[in-house]
Amino acid sequence: MSTKAHDGTLAADPLALEAFDHDWTLAELLPADERPRLLRSLAAALDGEIELVDGAPPPVDHGRYAAAIQIDFEPLGWLLGPPERGAAVDGIAELLRKMLLDRQRYRMASALHMESVQADFAALRAQHEALQQSENRYRELATQLEVRVAEQVSLIEVRQRQLYQAERLASVAQLAAGMAHEINNPIGFVRSNLNSARAYLRQICAALSSMREGDQAAWERIDADFLLADFAELIDDSIAGADRIATIIRDLKGFSNVDRDEVAVIDLRASLEELCRLLTPRLPELARLHCEGQASPRLRCRPGHLQQALHNVLDNAIKAIGPGGRIAVRCACADGWQQIEVSDDGCGIAEEHLARVFDPFYTTRAVGSGIGLGLTLARDVILAEGGRITLSSRAGEGTTVDIRLPLGGAQ
Repeated sequence: MSTKAHDGTLAADPLALEAFDHDWTLAELLPADERPRLLRSLAAALDGEIELVDGAPPPVDHGRYAAAIQIDFEPLGWLLGPPERGAAVDGIAELLRKMLLDRQRYRMASALHMESVQADFAALRAQHEALQQSENRYRELATQLEVRVAEQVSLIEVRQRQLYQAERLASVAQLAAGMAHEINNPIGFVRSNLNSARAYLRQICAALSSMREGDQAAWERIDADFLLADFAELIDDSIAGADRIATIIRDLKGFSNVDRDEVAVIDLRASLEELCRLLTPRLPELARLHCEGQASPRLRCRPGHLQQALHNVLDNAIKAIGPGGRIAVRCACADGWQQIEVSDDGCGIAEEHLARVFDPFYTTRAVGSGIGLGLTLARDVILAEGGRITLSSRAGEGTTVDIRLPLGGAQ
């Protein structure tokens, strides 16, 4: 039975009150179809005729003994029997009273229990409906959240591509500044050589014209032997300068493939040397950048992305060293991994900053010296290649970045 039956809550319910306040009748507690058999049994036990009469008023005396069957204040009925057996009639009436009282209590308890069950069921149904409404709201919110998350993921991907492009453009701008100086040098002496060669050519042409007219001393006056030897040297220097320009352009063209997303097989050592040549013009005075060790000639990766990551690491090293500084790129292959270690003897990083070196937009440099994405993009690229990257550093002693790439290549 529900606890509501004990705290009086159900007793205040109209249906529950009806069960308790109901004026029970004999016909309700002892239906007519049950009486004949009961009366035959009682008559046999009394050894005399017996009759059961409904109603509260006492029956008219017809020479029979009347015993009231009373449960509450008013009798439900009367049991009539032989006057000489009055005591027995009273006993049978008491038995009937107790039987009917038990029935009354049973029906009241049944009504109370049913009311409690119905109340509990109604409460559960209300809870179920509330839960269904809540579940529907949560489903709607989940759908909305899923859409919002998809929108945000798409926006983040767009922003990442924009940031990657911005970092690439910054790298290209830095390289372009160095390349302008590197290209201007050979172009300058090639132009100077060509001007000299043009002047030599004019002198030679004039001497040859004079010789045709019979002036044989013209050749000696222009010191033709020196002109021809110097002319050849000028041509050789110009060719070397043109080759230098071609090398710079080739290296720069290789770096311009940073947007290529397809997987390809590269010669890692050649790529590293190419990158070092591109970055050498940006080194401080008397500083040195060298590459050594074993690098895989057939590394499967996304070339443009990997080259951008390595550029970012080397760029940080260049910014960290001063005049006469040293940067070493050491390579090794072991246990299915390609190791690339970039070490510098620059300013290093304080211990309290080490935990955040790969965080986006985090930089210890002055405002305007970088947006703090170089190492973040390097880490993302290395992780996308199935590798790992770590950084160790001590303030004033330099920094080492350790990169490991699987020799099996990117998936």
